[in-house]
Amino acid sequence: MRTLLSPDRLWLAFFGVLSTAWCLQAAREVGVTFDEPFYLKSGLHFWHTGSYHPLMRAGTMPLPVDLQTLPLRLMEAERGYPIDLDTEMADVLPIARGANLVFWWLLLWGGLRLGRWGGGAWGGRLAVALLACEPNLLAHASLATTDIAIAATMLHLIYLYVTRRGDRFASRVVVPGLMYGVALSAKASALVFGPLCIAGMELCLLWQSGAFRGRPTGTSRAKWLQRVTSPGRWDLFWIVWIGMGFVFLFCGTDWKPQGSFVKWADALPAGILHDWMSGFARNLSVFPNAGEAFAYQIKHNIRGHGSYLIGEWHPRALWYYFPVALLMKLSVPMLVLLGLAVLRPRRLLTPLGAATLMMLAFSLNCRVQIGIRLVLPLVAMLVILAAISTGPLVAAIRETSRRRLVPVALVLATIAPLAMVWPHGIGYINRLWGGPDEACHLLTDSNCDWGQGLPDLARWQQSHADAPMRVWYFGTDPAIHRPPFEHVKLHDLNLVVPEDMRARVQGGWLAVARTLRYGNPDFTPSANVALDVLRELKPAAGTETFLIYDLRTWPTNLHATR
Repeated sequence: MRTLLSPDRLWLAFFGVLSTAWCLQAAREVGVTFDEPFYLKSGLHFWHTGSYHPLMRAGTMPLPVDLQTLPLRLMEAERGYPIDLDTEMADVLPIARGANLVFWWLLLWGGLRLGRWGGGAWGGRLAVALLACEPNLLAHASLATTDIAIAATMLHLIYLYVTRRGDRFASRVVVPGLMYGVALSAKASALVFGPLCIAGMELCLLWQSGAFRGRPTGTSRAKWLQRVTSPGRWDLFWIVWIGMGFVFLFCGTDWKPQGSFVKWADALPAGILHDWMSGFARNLSVFPNAGEAFAYQIKHNIRGHGSYLIGEWHPRALWYYFPVALLMKLSVPMLVLLGLAVLRPRRLLTPLGAATLMMLAFSLNCRVQIGIRLVLPLVAMLVILAAISTGPLVAAIRETSRRRLVPVALVLATIAPLAMVWPHGIGYINRLWGGPDEACHLLTDSNCDWGQGLPDLARWQQSHADAPMRVWYFGTDPAIHRPPFEHVKLHDLNLVVPEDMRARVQGGWLAVARTLRYGNPDFTPSANVALDVLRELKPAAGTETFLIYDLRTWPTNLHATR
């Protein structure tokens, strides 16, 4: 009984239940995000057919999707007919989102373990409190997506590696290797995140042990470094291959040829190479597999795309996007704790600190810049690093006469952002940058408007039902095709001059998704014209993710502003 009621477990239970209640309530309030319909459709496709083909083609790993759609499959089995996502999305999505909380509890548990390892009892407790109240983590824990899953599994991979180093092969390599496979099954980005974190921790541990001191005379630096790092490099080699083997087995295959490979082979000039490659492509029936998903994500990052940051659209990715976005999205208490940690750099020179720095450095090369969710493990690691740095100070203060006030003050400080942002954690911006009201002037996409705002827009329309509601929408919520909305795809209307827009959407309300309003202005010529018009119109109102224009009051003369 004493073990079950230990302070750490009670602390974990308190913050776990509190944050779970936040997430469950938010899951019913927040609308459908851009990726969720695809995940639910693909997950049910797997449960119906056993095939991961749609997920592999999109570069999405299946573990979180399987878990989120398992309750939906059981619901189908119970009632005897399949779910229609077009009409039942509002009913089944909160169920899938609730299943994702398994990864949320894994994340809190991983934070407790890492925090205790690096910062003692109060390091672990602070890690749980800070993780449970971090607005960005809460926002994605409330969704049926893959980002919390990769954050949770990466924390456990880090913990297993750093605590089992020096053990026997099975404990030191096989166990972390299997955990790496689980992380790969959660999201393809673990392909890079895992080795980066392990390499950073290994180098830090070697440095702490003094392995980089005392190079023998007459030995070249390269050979000396090769010899010093050899055990760690071999461990990493086997961890990677064990993880890759796990994920390839987990994802399996439909035993079919790859259509694009066959097409490429058939397009080769006539001759021996064409005949050989064409036959090889048609008989290489091992697709889809995990390698297809990894290849898609690698190509996606190499290709990259434009980026919106601080009110300006950039046609190419920005190297500083993620550091700046993190300064906006992390809460003020978190930034203060990280600032205090930086003032004591010795506390940052830890294996977790090295892994965090490796992740932060890698973010400078991430060319897919559609939200900090893509580096959510980095967010969790920064939170735990702040907790580890602060934990010993709390323990020391608690030995004074004010020992009871300090934990209470810390708990209240961490809970404050949690209470302030419910349920719209996706668009959280800290007060240093103007708060959530400024979110879509600073960032777009999954940092702000990820297509989740139709419920808020419907509530606004109920009190302004004197005119029809036309919507230029960024998202995939099937509710856009039903009243009170009229879906208007301005980017597909072949608008040539501003007057064309007046003719096509005259009268009523026009709600424009903020990601469309502030994102790429040139994604179609028609969108370019529409945005020129919108720059001349003043919004009559707005919701978290929409700007609302009154088209009954058009200016007499419209002209392009570009």
